[in-house]
Amino acid sequence: MKMVNMGLTEKYFKWSQIVLAMLLVQVFATGMQLLSRVILVEGTFIFALMAYRHVVAAICVAPLAFYFERGQEKKFGWWVWFWLFINALTGITFAMGMFYYGLRDTTATYATNFLNLIPIVTFILSIITRIEKLKLHTRAGKMKTLGALLCVAGALTTSLYKGKEFYIGHHHIESHITVKTADAHSARGTFLLVGSCLSYSTWFIVQVKLQKVFPFKYWATMLTCIIASLQSLVIGLCLDRHKAAWKLGWNLQLVTIIYSGSLATATTFCLLLWVISKRGPTYPSMFNPLTLIFVALSEALVLGEAIRVGILLGTVFILLGLYSFLWGQRKEMKSLAQQRVEADEEQGKTNNEPAGSQLTATVVPSSSPTLDNNIGSDINAKDQAVHKSTV
Repeated sequence: MKMVNMGLTEKYFKWSQIVLAMLLVQVFATGMQLLSRVILVEGTFIFALMAYRHVVAAICVAPLAFYFERGQEKKFGWWVWFWLFINALTGITFAMGMFYYGLRDTTATYATNFLNLIPIVTFILSIITRIEKLKLHTRAGKMKTLGALLCVAGALTTSLYKGKEFYIGHHHIESHITVKTADAHSARGTFLLVGSCLSYSTWFIVQVKLQKVFPFKYWATMLTCIIASLQSLVIGLCLDRHKAAWKLGWNLQLVTIIYSGSLATATTFCLLLWVISKRGPTYPSMFNPLTLIFVALSEALVLGEAIRVGILLGTVFILLGLYSFLWGQRKEMKSLAQQRVEADEEQGKTNNEPAGSQLTATVVPSSSPTLDNNIGSDINAKDQAVHKSTV
């Protein structure tokens, strides 16, 4: 009886560690969204923020790269640098740049809604480019398609329907932190957030290519941050060369840069990799909607932003769609894992047969083009889980 109780206690302790890690990830993401929203509205130059943030992130990830991936031979050919450059361009410079501009023109809650659409947009792009099949004949395929449709409906509801607005607690003209209303630029912000989703989805496809030519996660992350910082510097200098735009002071902007680089990027990256190693790539994505809830409540309480009925309805559609999609994806990955085991067992049986019988036996390969594509999808799911929470 004591052994059973000890086993249950140990399982509960491990489970609580994983849940605590994911809750910390969501808290870090919430803090970053709110801090970014405030400093962007106050006039912080976005490309300066991105350049400084990713220098901090590279410095924080560097010790992990040198320690965990030491002694492994790394070849830095032109092809590797090309994919690292494209990786930084699509996943950070374009995607994060458009997200920040969209965040500035809308609200933190509205912008966070679009982050939950990234797996769906990636799925749609994968179908269009024939990287992945729709598979409507399977239950998993139907659930993924239903989830995609619900998310699209949620995005349209959030964008097109405003509805009544209400405030949590007592609303005063002077809130704790003054934040300008962004209704005048909401259409522009929406287009930028859609562009950000498309860029992030392209980034996940690029990740599969990068993993093949450079399979070192910590080094790839560090180098991507450095390249993205240089890209942001070049683009930023083309847009604004005034010293005031690049000047750092002891203010909220500096706090946001350090917070984003150390906690929201480096620490989050390590926590997500640890959780993925314990529970698989789809597990962290199940917690991502918590960021939306935390951001909505914090923005209403701290920044005095109104909560609109349209955003609430759209959020419900997106959450239902996201969980339907994740359920279908998890079901599909389990089915693929079972197929791989069966294929390996069949291969083993064939190899153990006498030489004469092998001539007439049908050999089932341990990996087929279909399975290889889904291995890419598994990498894709891991990268979605890791990167989505570091935005």
